[in-house]
Amino acid sequence: MDELFNTLSVLTNSPWYIGLIFGSAFFTYYMKEAVKIPGLYCSEGKFRNFLLNHVPVIQERYWPTLWCFESRLQTIMASVIRSRLLPHIQMKREILRLSDGGEVGLDWLEDNCSSDAPVIIILPGLTGASQAEYVKCLTLAANQIGIRIVVFNNRGLGGLILKTPRIYCAANSEDLEEVIKHVHSRNPNVKIGAIGISMGGLILGNYLASKQIATRKFLTAAMLISVPWNVFKGTESIEKPIFNLLLNKHLVRELFKILERLKQSFASGPWDYDQVKKSRTIREFDATFTVKQFGFKDIDDYYTQATMHEKLHLIKIPLLCLNAADDPFQPFDAVPLEAARISKFVAIMMTARGGHIGFLEGIWPLVRDQYISRVFAQYFGAVFRNEADILHITEQYN
Repeated sequence: MDELFNTLSVLTNSPWYIGLIFGSAFFTYYMKEAVKIPGLYCSEGKFRNFLLNHVPVIQERYWPTLWCFESRLQTIMASVIRSRLLPHIQMKREILRLSDGGEVGLDWLEDNCSSDAPVIIILPGLTGASQAEYVKCLTLAANQIGIRIVVFNNRGLGGLILKTPRIYCAANSEDLEEVIKHVHSRNPNVKIGAIGISMGGLILGNYLASKQIATRKFLTAAMLISVPWNVFKGTESIEKPIFNLLLNKHLVRELFKILERLKQSFASGPWDYDQVKKSRTIREFDATFTVKQFGFKDIDDYYTQATMHEKLHLIKIPLLCLNAADDPFQPFDAVPLEAARISKFVAIMMTARGGHIGFLEGIWPLVRDQYISRVFAQYFGAVFRNEADILHITEQYN
């Protein structure tokens, strides 16, 4: 007996034993708190049934990467891994001159697609363009199933030179409106979809909510990924120290790089460029630059107009939204789940983990077929294959 106790004593003090205990506890927590079937928030009816019948990933467990399922790690590592995994994509650029003299860049990928294949317009995030890693992830996924892609590069991004002293903001969808009309004019008999990521989701979402007639005329369906529904709460979240604030400061530095490259266009205006450069957070940048450039009363006026969480009832085409409950840019309680529950057109797919535009999965997430691309491809593939079902959904508006 003494020999048995001595053996157990040695084992319990062994690093291997301690490691086994901690490893078992970690894996139990991972399985209980991280690995879950996404929540699907939308009203009972045609759109919900369509999603359950045609988008199988919605009913499957999402397995976030075991060694980086924490929200900030997902956000950072997804960007790092995709940027190294995905190649540069050669696209055909079209410069679209806008009604005010400004220009945006439309990057097309139509290789291996028929001339009458559906088109999806991609709206990148705050500082993103067509070669952003998450955009390439979606672009390749669409190309694999024969869908043409056009990436909408905002004014001043993607190597564009400004023609007017104006860039873009989350509450203004005027440029997008012209882009959609142009894409439709080039493809009058083709189904068109649109997807917005992060701030691109705010621009697209505000377009869908404010331009109902145009939306139903030009777009078949839409999707949003990691959209910060409530800009006030999202801004508060990314100002929390330490790690959220570091992400905030990184984005501000990226904005400064853009302004520095385009600073000759901002030599004069209602803003103080020196004051803008003192900004340390996105809120400060918006207050000193965006608000003044677009003529908002103040930062509250801008964020009120940009915010989407109270506008779901205005959207009248099928819209699937992918969010993670741990998104550092949007607290869980700011996502309009209750509004989605009663919407006939909007569905929010909520994973337990995933961060902001993260959604890495598997032990080694080194494959191109990633979670966001799978949701994206299954959804739009189903939308474009099942025209009759989509018509039955949209006819509820009449």
